[in-house]
Amino acid sequence: MSARGFDLFLGLDFGTESVRALVVDGCGRVAGSASAPYPHGQIVAGSATAQARFDQPLPRSWALQDPDDWLDAVVAAVRAAGRETDLGRVVSIGVDFTSCTVVPARRDGTPLSRTVWMDHPHAWPKLWKHHGAGPQADRLTALAVARDEPWLARYGGIIGLEWFFPKVLEVIEQDPEVAAATEVWLEGGDWLVWQLSGAPSWGGEREADHLIRSTCQAGYKGLWSRADGFPSRDYLDSADPALGAAAADKLPGCFLAPGQRAGSLVPEAAVRLGLTPGIAVSTAVIDAHAGVPGAGVSDVGTLVMVLGTSGCHMLMAEEEHLVPGVAGVVGDGILPGFFGYETGQAAVGDAFEWVRRLCGAPAHAELEHAARAVASGADGLCAVDWFNGCRTPLMDGGLRGALLGLDLQHGPAHLYRAVLEASACGVAWIVDTLRDGGAPIERFVATGGLPRENALFLEILASVLGAPIEVPPVVEGPAMGAAVLGALASGRFISAEDAIASMVGSRSALPPARVVPPDLVSPEQARGLRRRYGEAVSLCSDSPSVRGAHQ
Repeated sequence: MSARGFDLFLGLDFGTESVRALVVDGCGRVAGSASAPYPHGQIVAGSATAQARFDQPLPRSWALQDPDDWLDAVVAAVRAAGRETDLGRVVSIGVDFTSCTVVPARRDGTPLSRTVWMDHPHAWPKLWKHHGAGPQADRLTALAVARDEPWLARYGGIIGLEWFFPKVLEVIEQDPEVAAATEVWLEGGDWLVWQLSGAPSWGGEREADHLIRSTCQAGYKGLWSRADGFPSRDYLDSADPALGAAAADKLPGCFLAPGQRAGSLVPEAAVRLGLTPGIAVSTAVIDAHAGVPGAGVSDVGTLVMVLGTSGCHMLMAEEEHLVPGVAGVVGDGILPGFFGYETGQAAVGDAFEWVRRLCGAPAHAELEHAARAVASGADGLCAVDWFNGCRTPLMDGGLRGALLGLDLQHGPAHLYRAVLEASACGVAWIVDTLRDGGAPIERFVATGGLPRENALFLEILASVLGAPIEVPPVVEGPAMGAAVLGALASGRFISAEDAIASMVGSRSALPPARVVPPDLVSPEQARGLRRRYGEAVSLCSDSPSVRGAHQ
């Protein structure tokens, strides 16, 4: 029977607090869905887990996680989803994961947090939001600039403090015993796929030399490319010889793109999950990037805007263009065969929520209703949306937001509208940056929580972009994307385009996308919003290039 009939596909979406298991058929119909929280949550300063496990308080910039929580939660979520459907029909597993979440492990896949080193905080996986490696990231960037490393241009000229090598170097410098005890460094998504496909620590026989690493995670967060691999030993040695040695000796495995088959589900894992041994396991993908196939997008030139507490905006193209301010241009970064561009905003929904709390509003709907009565431009109030730094295109987490033009007549509705308009103009700046760098954008798709929850923001955004925005009907975009990539790895579809069209796109059973037209405000008003935003940005930045871009 065809994939559109009998077969089911499982997508696993590993988020910051929980994992979601989504079971869908070949037409995108949901057959089962469940989520399970991580028992210990985030291990951060002041948390009960941190106080119980470690002798000294964690610094406030730290964020750790227990990898055994990932395994326990995925078993619970898959079995709960199985109460709604027949898991015996599942033929593949796709995995998306937070990134860059770094796991120090033994060569058999055992995380160091499960060994005699468990009382050392550095032995635990550092969650994507761990910000303890800032000094290491700054030094690695400075060295790359001084040495004129050619790969730095793929990342807009800056190495992020959340990325792979800064976190590894942090352990080397702050707990060299843990660094020496680590035999394999890898991303959380790659570690999970290794467990499913045969890591000895979960009952399999797949040694470390044969584990699969994701081109998505390595390309965006590990400074890797298919053409050149990781940065040179000479460069890494210049930071610390132990870092160069770690890259040479402790990064085993080979690289595959998301949607390619990483292996087969081993019997021991199958028994725990209630699945059939031998089914396909896809290479991991970053959670936000899974939102691209999850939104039904398989073509070049479409900007997929994953809008939630923050914003991650992704584009696929047939050619590589190194765009200043764009932190990641990766071959096979999202789907096989394309260059993936990643950009983002550090605070979107978080900024809207800040306004709600500040104004004491009981719900966003109340503020949204009031903001609709405010004219475009918020009666002279203008915001700069750097409430958690500027990710693209300035790549500066130290920048902060601003409110300009305040007077005594402004109230909560004006503030809310101004912040919505600032976030929309921030997206438009990103679009201009990509287009100016040679990356074509012809279509806009919005997914995530905000497009369903804040209609006014989408209407403002469409008007500022001067183009319609499509909102696909998929609720769990990353999980759906993971399921699509798993289906592709199963061989049931001939290409990514075929799988996406069948499960999420034109041939799926899902309703058509909702289209938000660009007619909330006139083109002249939209240009006025962008002009005022540019003037405010110029005032708030010391960068001459920013001033020039907005004059």
